[in-house]
Amino acid sequence: MSLREWGIDGIFTLTVDNASSNLTTINFFQRVTKDWNGTVLENEFMHMRYCAHILNLIAGEGLKEIDASIARVCEAVKYVKSSPNRNQTFRNFMERLGIESKSLLCLDVPTRWNSTYLMLETVEKFEKVFLRMDFEDDAYSSYFRSKEHSGGLGSPCMSDFQNCRAFMTFLRLFYNATKKFSGSLYFISNAFFYEIFVIQESISHLVKSQNTLLKNTVTNMQTKFEKYWGGGDKINLLLYVAVVLDPRKKIRFLKFSFSEIYGKEVGNVMVDEVKDLLMKLYTFYCSVNSPNVQEPSGSERKQRVGDASDPYVMVHSRYELFLEAKQSVGCSNEVDKYLAENCDGRRDVNFEVLGWWKDNSCRYPMLSKVAKDVLAVPISTVASKSAFSIGGRIVDPFRSSLSPLMVQNLVCAQNWLQATVPISYRQSRDEVEALEEEFHDLGNMFKFWNL
Repeated sequence: MSLREWGIDGIFTLTVDNASSNLTTINFFQRVTKDWNGTVLENEFMHMRYCAHILNLIAGEGLKEIDASIARVCEAVKYVKSSPNRNQTFRNFMERLGIESKSLLCLDVPTRWNSTYLMLETVEKFEKVFLRMDFEDDAYSSYFRSKEHSGGLGSPCMSDFQNCRAFMTFLRLFYNATKKFSGSLYFISNAFFYEIFVIQESISHLVKSQNTLLKNTVTNMQTKFEKYWGGGDKINLLLYVAVVLDPRKKIRFLKFSFSEIYGKEVGNVMVDEVKDLLMKLYTFYCSVNSPNVQEPSGSERKQRVGDASDPYVMVHSRYELFLEAKQSVGCSNEVDKYLAENCDGRRDVNFEVLGWWKDNSCRYPMLSKVAKDVLAVPISTVASKSAFSIGGRIVDPFRSSLSPLMVQNLVCAQNWLQATVPISYRQSRDEVEALEEEFHDLGNMFKFWNL
C-alpha cells in the first residue's frame, strides 16, 4: 500500500467528494487501517465530505432553471460583449451618465455557477446604462424587439434588475463560503458550521419570501441542502468539535445554533453528543501520549506572572489566574476546565485560533494536541477555481499512473520552491485570491474575443 511506502501509520480523516464509489473506498480504508498504530477512535470519524462540493451542488440546483429576469440580463450582457462597436456604445453611455468603473462586464459560463454571480455583481453597477440604452439606442432596442417577435426574451427592465439584485445578494453567501472552504493557505474547519448556519437560516427565511424568483430557487436549494446536511446528523461530528475548540465560540455557539435550527430539546441532545466525542478524543490522546505531559503547577504559573516587567501587565496576569482558578473549581479534566471558562478573542479581528492554542498549550497540554489535529482537518480538496465548476474533471492517464515516489517528489519540490523566501500566510492568501479574480476576468475577456 502506498501509505506504508510513505511511512504513514494512521489516517485521521479522509476528505472526498460525494461520488458513490468514494463511500466504498472509505469503508475499505476503515477496515484495513483499523489496527494501525496511528488510528484514532477506530476510524469512526474518518469520512469527511468535501464541503465545497456540496455547496456547489446546492448552488447548482438553484440555477438549473434560470429565471427569466436573469436570462434577460444575461442576453443584454451578451449583446454588449458581442462586438467592439456595441462595447464602445456602452462606454459612451457610461460617460454620459457619469459612471466610472474599472470593472468589466463578464459573460456567465454554463459550467461555472460563480460566473453567474460575478456577472450579476458587475451588471448591478451598470443598471442605469442598460435602462438608458433601451430608450435611446435604436440598435439595442430593435435587437430585443426582434427577439420578442420571434418568441425570445425582451430587454431587461427595472424589475428584472431588482430581482437579479436580490438573487445576487443571496448567492453571495455561497460564493464567499466556497472561497473560504477552498482556501489552500489557511484552515477553515472551525468556521465551517458558522457558514453553514448562516446559509441554512437564509434558506429557511427565503422559502417564505414573497419574491417568486427567490422562493422558487431557494426551495430547490433547500431540498438539496436537506439531502446532504439536513438534520445535523449527516455532518461529521468532528466539524462540530472544531467549533467547540474555537475559544471564541466553544459549546455556547452550538447550543445557540442548534436550538435555533432544531429546537431546544433536539439541540441539547446534539450538544451532548458533541461533548461526548470531545471527551472521547481527549481520553484517547491521554492514553496514547506520554504520561509525563502535565499541567504546570501553581508555582510555575506564579513564576510566569513574576517575569512581567510592566506592573500593569503583572496585575492583569494575576487577575487572569485568579479568574482561571475560580472558573476551574470542580473541573476534573482539561475539557471541563476549557468549557467552564469564558469565550476568548471574540472582539479580536486578527485572532488566530492555532496561535491561541499554542499560547495556552501549558494550560491545556493534552487538549491542545486534540485541537491541533481537529482544526487541521481539511474540508476541501481543490482550489476555489475548481470548486465552482459543475463540469466533470478528467485526470489524464499520465497523471493517474504516477508512482508514490514521483508524487512525493513533486509535492516536496512544490513546497520547497514556495518556501525559498519566508512568506506571510495572511499576505499570501490575499495575493492568491486576488490572482484568481484577475485570471477569471482575463478568461472572460479571451472568451469574448473568441466568440
